[in-house]
Amino acid sequence: MKSINEKAFAKINISLDVIGKRPDGYHEMLMVMQSVTLSDDVYVELRQGSEVTAQTNLRFIPCDDRNLAVRAAKVFFKAQGISDTGAFILIKKNIPVGAGMAGGSSDAAAVLRALNTLYGKPYDRHGLEALAAGIGSDVAFCVSGGTVLATGRGEMLLPLPSLPDCNIVVCKPEFSISTPELFRKLDSVKLRCHPDSAGICEALIDGDLSKLARRMYNVFEDVPDRRMSSIAEIKNRMLDCGALGAIMTGTGSAVFGIFPDRQSAEATKKTLSAEYKSVFLTENKHHTEI
Repeated sequence: MKSINEKAFAKINISLDVIGKRPDGYHEMLMVMQSVTLSDDVYVELRQGSEVTAQTNLRFIPCDDRNLAVRAAKVFFKAQGISDTGAFILIKKNIPVGAGMAGGSSDAAAVLRALNTLYGKPYDRHGLEALAAGIGSDVAFCVSGGTVLATGRGEMLLPLPSLPDCNIVVCKPEFSISTPELFRKLDSVKLRCHPDSAGICEALIDGDLSKLARRMYNVFEDVPDRRMSSIAEIKNRMLDCGALGAIMTGTGSAVFGIFPDRQSAEATKKTLSAEYKSVFLTENKHHTEI
């Protein structure tokens, strides 16, 4: 049976704003999302029968229907009316788990791209994103990635001018943060500030990295949570090391900083690695062709 390898690229939030609660219980989001070159390795092999199985290099990750990659394969087969073929999915995790970097969503998107290729590309980008939107909020973005303004639950995507090439240091503290828990806490407070989303879009149009970095903001950092002091500490360390800007991505717990040159980024990674286990040096990535 046929098989294929795909890269599943992580994402960061250049900005994250929560506009309000929706009637369906979800939150209305406004985010500038960006792909980075840090990635998981995903192998998809078609198998006889209808079973979809998965395996990862991390024992604590579920490999049943709780795994978005497994669900993605089943959604694809159902949409195509395929009942006599299943899949084996092997995932090597490099993206930190519970970091706010859409690792699971990106794996699911990679499976969709892989199956789409194996079956002769029945879907274009928009078709694949529509399939992805029913799997998870970030999966649609991860299908093609790049630099995007995301609204709705995060599934309504408007491509933006690419982020200027830059060096990005990511640091994840030992703890993870529960997304539902953070949303509950957010609902209990009045937000003091909101990102300058329009200013960020203007900076992208101008290709002005410094202007963009100064406007990066994540409203979840305003949530009353003792762990935010650790987030603030990592941010301050990055800024002290020369970052143009630094914020938490998604609902955390990873923090990233944008650096003007490779040398300062490498020095920052070395400094933070002395204290934190999960530190990565990565770069922005342009969108993936479907």
